[in-house]
Amino acid sequence: MISRLFGLFRGKPHHPVGDDGRMALSDHLRELRARILRVVALMLVVLVASLFFFDTLFDLVYGPYIEAQKTLPDGASIATTNGAGGGLMLYLKLCGFAAVIGTSPYWLYQIWAFILPGLHPQERKWSRVFAAIAGPLFVVGVVLGYVTLPKGLEILIGLNPDGVTNLVEFTEYLQFFSRTILVFGLAFEIPLFVVLLNLAGVVSGKQLGAHRPWIIVGIFVFAAVATPSADPFTMTFMAVPMVLLFFVSEIIARYNDRRRAAKGINAGLSPDEVSPL
Repeated sequence: MISRLFGLFRGKPHHPVGDDGRMALSDHLRELRARILRVVALMLVVLVASLFFFDTLFDLVYGPYIEAQKTLPDGASIATTNGAGGGLMLYLKLCGFAAVIGTSPYWLYQIWAFILPGLHPQERKWSRVFAAIAGPLFVVGVVLGYVTLPKGLEILIGLNPDGVTNLVEFTEYLQFFSRTILVFGLAFEIPLFVVLLNLAGVVSGKQLGAHRPWIIVGIFVFAAVATPSADPFTMTFMAVPMVLLFFVSEIIARYNDRRRAAKGINAGLSPDEVSPL
């Protein structure tokens, strides 16, 4: 029993391939099930471990709200509205959120490891490059979202009329917190996808330059819609780094186009042509 449990965390394929080098569909499904079980088992372990650090996690999540509340000490308060079990649900939801975030490198690796055997050698090389870049970019976006969150909360709380207390249910605040953090993290991945599309031959650096003004406008519109507080301060904090990252992605795309042109590779592929990847 114990050996089988430890066997869940092995990252190697569990089923042999056929003579043609391919696995049967049933083998793919069994390997997918094994990887899902590994992820779920690790999440449960981390969730239980997070219960011992609940106070630290609570301070980390509640910190931006306290920071925003300093300017409006009588304008807001946090509460639980789930009856007698509200405290228990608070523990489980907060620690569950921490488990999902804390195990993200592992379950992202499991997704990548499941897809990797079906990729060509060139695609595997680029996937490793993107995996190495995507992680730090996501972390930078998350940190920036956490730093700007107090200002967004301050603006939202400040919209209450005088004499009105903003009573916030903690579960709703946790959803607001997680949504803001994830939106900032995912927004910083968009320029990476632009480079990916260029490497796949879908867009060229010249096309990106021709549509640059509209793309910048689109970035600011996206930031205005994506930020939960919808205030100019938070929107600008998201949009400006995205614009700078877009400029970097355009430079990389133009360099890649020149490199392919020097090798005689057509950057603009027709629907019937095969991508260099």
